[in-house]
Amino acid sequence: MPQVSSLPHWITRVGVFDLETTGVDVENDRVVTAHVGLLDADGREIAARDWLADPGIPIPDGATAVHGVTTEHARRLGRPVAEVVAQVTGALRSLLSQGVPIVAYNAAYDFSLLAHEARRHGVLPLENPAPVIDPLVIDKAYDRYRPGKRTLEVVAALYAVPLDDAHQASADAVAAGRVAQALARQFVLPDTLDELHTRQIGWARSQAASLTEYFIRIGRLDPDDRLDGEWPVRARRHAEEVDPHAPAHR
Repeated sequence: MPQVSSLPHWITRVGVFDLETTGVDVENDRVVTAHVGLLDADGREIAARDWLADPGIPIPDGATAVHGVTTEHARRLGRPVAEVVAQVTGALRSLLSQGVPIVAYNAAYDFSLLAHEARRHGVLPLENPAPVIDPLVIDKAYDRYRPGKRTLEVVAALYAVPLDDAHQASADAVAAGRVAQALARQFVLPDTLDELHTRQIGWARSQAASLTEYFIRIGRLDPDDRLDGEWPVRARRHAEEVDPHAPAHR
């Protein structure tokens, strides 16, 4: 692919967003931590906010092993999850209303879980957030045949983006934003945010179809099952959830 050295103007100021949660089921799992920030053209975070929520349910040991937050810690120091969901949704809505794109790695996971949480707690959800930039979808589209995993850690290392505290919402959000900017320097992306957003909808759909075929072939999915390729918000339950930070690419 052709390479470019300067950033498109539309990615010189981007929001970044990440959730850490009780699990990988976007319909039933809950927010534990969240981060929303703003990066400048050099990838410096110039504004940020973090949240710790009491999710209202026990945090499984497996989830704690990923992000480090225990049930006791969340209950003692976390804000009520409804309050956190409302504030995170409001922060994202404010950025989007200003035309600031939001970067989220595997955006369909974070935005879908947040939308389900919003409905659960009587908060007006982000039904069709736009513009959204998903480095996972873009990386797969522009470097389709690269072997190996597509975790944030792996992709960040590939594009020389530091990620020292993986699975901390703030570190993951900032790294995803910087990866998005690195992709914009590496490849010739669409000229406008609207075009990029629209193309990602199609790319996500085709990537899910391709992954479905692969999973059926190796016996991980039944022949009648399908992965949901809706992006950036999945409105319905799909056949199998994939770890949001470890999208399968085997």
